[in-house]
Amino acid sequence: MIADLRPYPKYKESGLPWLGKVPGHWGQRRMKFLFNERIQKGFPEEPLLAATQSKGVVRKDHYGARTVTAMKDFHLLKLVETGDFVISLRSFEGGIELAHCRGIISPAYTILTPRREVRQGYYSRFFKSPDFISSLTLFVTGIREGQNIDYERLSRAYMPLPPAEEQAAIGRFLDWANGRLERAIRAKRKVIALLTEQKQAIIHRAVTRGLHSTGSGQATSVPLKPSGIPWLGDILQHWGVRRLRHLIKGRLTYGANAAAEFTNPDWPRYIRITDFRADGSLKAETFRSLPPSIACDFLVEPGDILLARSGATVGKAFLVVKDTGAACHAGYLIRARPHRGLVSPEFLFAFTQSRAFAAWKDSTFNTATIQNIGADKYANLAVPFPSLAEQQAILDSLADEQAPLLTAISRLEREIELLREYRTRLIADVVTGKLDVREAAAKLPEETAPAATDEPANLSNEADHSDEEATE
Repeated sequence: MIADLRPYPKYKESGLPWLGKVPGHWGQRRMKFLFNERIQKGFPEEPLLAATQSKGVVRKDHYGARTVTAMKDFHLLKLVETGDFVISLRSFEGGIELAHCRGIISPAYTILTPRREVRQGYYSRFFKSPDFISSLTLFVTGIREGQNIDYERLSRAYMPLPPAEEQAAIGRFLDWANGRLERAIRAKRKVIALLTEQKQAIIHRAVTRGLHSTGSGQATSVPLKPSGIPWLGDILQHWGVRRLRHLIKGRLTYGANAAAEFTNPDWPRYIRITDFRADGSLKAETFRSLPPSIACDFLVEPGDILLARSGATVGKAFLVVKDTGAACHAGYLIRARPHRGLVSPEFLFAFTQSRAFAAWKDSTFNTATIQNIGADKYANLAVPFPSLAEQQAILDSLADEQAPLLTAISRLEREIELLREYRTRLIADVVTGKLDVREAAAKLPEETAPAATDEPANLSNEADHSDEEATE
């Protein structure tokens, strides 16, 4: 059905350079005539909300431990009703967010309530489309971290206005299309999870039992000894165990707390969690940089290991590879620089991919507190410690054993990326009138439930962080 979509029979110029031509029967309306600004305060008992770029506007307590309360004067916060749209402090980067529940939010945000001509299913997609987001640069005030959208100017801008019944049809069609694409993405993620478990088992066996283990994980010729650490278990008798702080140069260091707004290719790359693919490589399309005057205090070098300290990615580890070039790291990553005279960076990184490391990570959490692993906890991580020669032999063996798994995982991740890119382009083409979905929508069942938004298990995205995320 998607492949059969065609352009509309007739187009006209919209008069908006960022939008181009629109279907001939579509109207246009200034934004202030499509939405009323809601400024209601004095509801301190309502739940706190968080404006996120991945989930829209949701309850802060449902979003998890990645945000903090920005203020205590709750009676000064603005009321948001379900179905409202919210312009947040990061909307110039990620678009305008739909509110999925009632609550209160920062008074710095602009709350918009739709008028009767507006259908949620259409405008929630339109406000997140690349074309619309690119247009928001016309309405941004301030510089660097003080940037914000000037709604007084934006309210006077013209927006496309398809007929109400067509807006509804577009919403239904995109719900259906997203559901199909989500199912395909989830199926691939399940396969990746199985392959990752298999890879993790191989790594665990190698970094705790060395080259003397069988597929069942039982030592064949070299005796074992208790490590004295419950989550680590037995290790080879001739191995030692050292705390991470004794295997690195200097101290574990936090990164820069700076906005990811620059793309100057001559400046050091600003490495964030969202930049890493599943295979550890860096994405070209997420490139951000920092001025050398800021980056100089947070530079990384090949062999450094970056450890995530909070949020959905807490406990994730990433290895800085040789071809990274000049780069620095973000504040929610902790840099460990292995002492090469003691431990191979690749061996230390391999340990962070093992079941033993996952067990240690789980053991550090208290279910009653925020999930966070700071530098002090990472410094006390116990690491199995064979000789450098044995470390290299283990790495050589792992490279051969893991090769087919890594190839399969990389291929599946790329397929997921392509599906997401296709979904983004499809939504953009439909909401801007490049494709006509009226006939396709008419053939859909009466009830087409929207699929849950795909959320990668490694949520590597600070693009998904809300405006009120804590920084230290």
